[in-house]
Amino acid sequence: MADFTPHTEAEIAEMLAFCGLSSVDELWATIPAAIRLASGALRLPSGSSEPDTLAELRRLSEANAVGRDLVCFAGGGAYDHDVASVVRRVGFRAEYVTAYTPYQPEVAQGVLQALFEYQTLVARLSALPIANASLYDGATATVEAVNLAAASTGTHRVVISAGVNPRTVEVVRTMAAGTGHAIELADLDGHGATAWPSAGDRAGALVVQYPNYLGVIEDLGAARRAADAAGALLVVVMDPVAVGLLRPPGEYGADVVVGEGQVFGTPLSFGGPYVGLFACRQEHVRRLPGRLVGETVDVNGTTSYVTTLRTREQDIRRERASSNVCTNQTLIAVCCAIQLGWLGAAGLREMALQCARGTRYTREALLAVDGVRPYVDGPVLREFAVRTRMPAPVVVERMVDEGFLAGIAVSDDALLVAVTERRTREEIDRFAAAFEKVTR
Repeated sequence: MADFTPHTEAEIAEMLAFCGLSSVDELWATIPAAIRLASGALRLPSGSSEPDTLAELRRLSEANAVGRDLVCFAGGGAYDHDVASVVRRVGFRAEYVTAYTPYQPEVAQGVLQALFEYQTLVARLSALPIANASLYDGATATVEAVNLAAASTGTHRVVISAGVNPRTVEVVRTMAAGTGHAIELADLDGHGATAWPSAGDRAGALVVQYPNYLGVIEDLGAARRAADAAGALLVVVMDPVAVGLLRPPGEYGADVVVGEGQVFGTPLSFGGPYVGLFACRQEHVRRLPGRLVGETVDVNGTTSYVTTLRTREQDIRRERASSNVCTNQTLIAVCCAIQLGWLGAAGLREMALQCARGTRYTREALLAVDGVRPYVDGPVLREFAVRTRMPAPVVVERMVDEGFLAGIAVSDDALLVAVTERRTREEIDRFAAAFEKVTR
């Protein structure tokens, strides 16, 4: 068997001589014996061949039915959308899959142009002039937006709508423990939309989701007025599919727009990796987190692409910077750009329209079931919540036996249901019939 030890005997001897030691055992002598791993203590099994390893992994994967056999009506931030064949065909080319940080633009023009196109598409979706080359996911993008707003306004109070995805709020709270931001929640009204406080202390950021976690379409005009009254920046967590039918947040005066880009070109994949969308107004470009790709010309006048404004917050202010993110999700962002380019404006509108029509049909079908009531009555687009006459977690569990991933329990008696363009009328009819059966 080949020896993959990274250091040669000569290198080890040189290192020991430099440290003034006679053996490797002396190197570990400073580590207390009680926490040292004794030789052979791991009891690792013998290595397996590639076919045996693949067979074992296949056996393990077959134990997981979710995502393989169940018809998905779950959403809450990750959605079962179509992924065009062209996405994998182009996005999984070796040039993209193996691409690393494009520090040398002369040998990275393909990746840089792909990221520039991605930025352009995100800017158009949000109706804001500047978009970065992506972040890790929608939740961390929201954290970065809050940090930008607090740094820009000099105010650490952050008001977040209770309609923002609870997982996102958890991430913001976690990061706020280190930054010192004071997080406050604005409650929802009886219709499921945010009831912004009429007056109060100054705030650095107001954060609203559009549509919100319950699927209700928020009034961004009201959010903008509340932000102005508090002297805050307006941060909108955008559903990028919904803006195929709705006015984009930038047209309502949003200062920063973030979102989860998984809906374009990335399958559910058991929760990741995903990609965070981030766009902002021109005046905030110096605080933009992550990478930014710009278009220029080379010495021959040929259009070229480079990472630009590198000496921003992260590189100059260091520990005092509003963001220390200097990377991006290149492969997922490229796949997102391919899917968006494949859809085009008309395709995105058709996709959103199919979701809206399917949502309306599904909602009416479920509300026709005895004992099922609306959780809130605000206008929805592609996701909605209903009250059930038995505990929602029990409904989800029983629906698995019927072949459906029924949704997400948002309370003990409420279920959040999402409908994408993948769901057919026949699937929705079977879903409603199964729902009536398990809740009877």
